[in-house]
Amino acid sequence: MIRIQRAGERYPGGDRAAGIETRHALSFGPHYDPDNLRFGALLACNEERLAPGAGFDEHPHSHTEIVTWVVEGELTHHDTAGHTTVVRPGDLQRLSSAGGVRHVERNDAGVPLVFVQMWLAPLSPGGEPSYEVVRGIREPYDLPEADARLHVRRPAAGGRVAVPAADFVYVHVVRGTVGLDEELLHPGDAARITDARGRTLVATTGAEVLIWEMRDWRKALG
Repeated sequence: MIRIQRAGERYPGGDRAAGIETRHALSFGPHYDPDNLRFGALLACNEERLAPGAGFDEHPHSHTEIVTWVVEGELTHHDTAGHTTVVRPGDLQRLSSAGGVRHVERNDAGVPLVFVQMWLAPLSPGGEPSYEVVRGIREPYDLPEADARLHVRRPAAGGRVAVPAADFVYVHVVRGTVGLDEELLHPGDAARITDARGRTLVATTGAEVLIWEMRDWRKALG
């Protein structure tokens, strides 16, 4: 089964007056939809746009794996576990909030910031927070805490990308246009796939695509 969500179908959020524009793919905050609460381990996939000087003040997270992909600009991160970093395009950031952590996310640069932030449910709650940034990521990123793997693919026009044969596959188009079966996916579009065997993405332009492969958490828990 494939469920396509177009960029324009995302729930709007953020605070435009404060320079924050958010688009939520899954049920979030005031946008409660019982049919759109999660997909596999994925709890949220938020597109964020921050104007220069804008950001999210210190706020808490717990029992969530937070993976961030910067599309444009620079993201400045501070957290109560003692980490301060600047994340740039091509870098992957992971914050395992575990038993609880607070952090700040800001655009301290002089240009707009665009990033995609994805929240995943861990197999086990609690524990100690952890953090890492992978610079210039090239290999698939394993997230064993959620029994998930993230692929960052950048096919040229005409390039083909095999869709992983997993229980759940989530495809998010960052740049360019890709075809999936009879559908054409544009920037901000996403596909949720539960029968991924033999499926292929075909780039019609140069593209950048985030692909999550996830196991059914009920299998992971035995």
